[in-house]
Amino acid sequence: MIDFEPKYISFDMHGTLIRWQIVDLTRKLLADIVPAEQMDEVVASFKWQRLDEVLGPWKPLTEVIHDSLRKTMERFDLPYRKSDSQAIADAIPTWGPYPEVPEALRALASRYPLVLLTNSDNNAVMKNVEKLEAPIHAVLTAEDAQAYKPRYQAFEYMFKQLNCRPEDILHVSGSPRYDLMVAGDLGIKNTVFVNRGYERETPAYGYTKIELLSELPPLLGI
Repeated sequence: MIDFEPKYISFDMHGTLIRWQIVDLTRKLLADIVPAEQMDEVVASFKWQRLDEVLGPWKPLTEVIHDSLRKTMERFDLPYRKSDSQAIADAIPTWGPYPEVPEALRALASRYPLVLLTNSDNNAVMKNVEKLEAPIHAVLTAEDAQAYKPRYQAFEYMFKQLNCRPEDILHVSGSPRYDLMVAGDLGIKNTVFVNRGYERETPAYGYTKIELLSELPPLLGI
């Protein structure tokens, strides 16, 4: 059980609630120009290049995708096609939730206001939100905050918008690097790691680990 009664439960969205399909799509798009023996390394480099891109001043997510793929391909002396990165950017709003997510969110929403703190743009985010099929109290985007997670500014924007303190929040994410580390640094004492298999665990940060979001309502007595 989680012995804590939050004022809000906040969530990362892509990769935590929405199934993050970028790896499979990237492999498919680049299959004709990336040698098979290099594909794993290229995909991993693209992943961490995206993290590097969002640590700077805010720019639209589409530009993050374009710049990240371009720099990755240049790193490996491979041809960059803007059509590939555009296809990735266009696909993100079409992705839906993990199977257990809508029911779990509806259960949680019966007791707590649910907040999305997402590295998304305003013009695309609601297409994903609609697919969650659950009541959401607030949708806070990187565009609103003018900063992407893991920058402190994104979380501080959430605290300001909710008029709450870090210790009022239970934050849920599938990403230690983007969410749980900085959440702990900023004083969010209660966090949940949904292990979607994208990142290594960082248990020293003291989160509660679950494998499916459906495990969370019972931990809160719902």
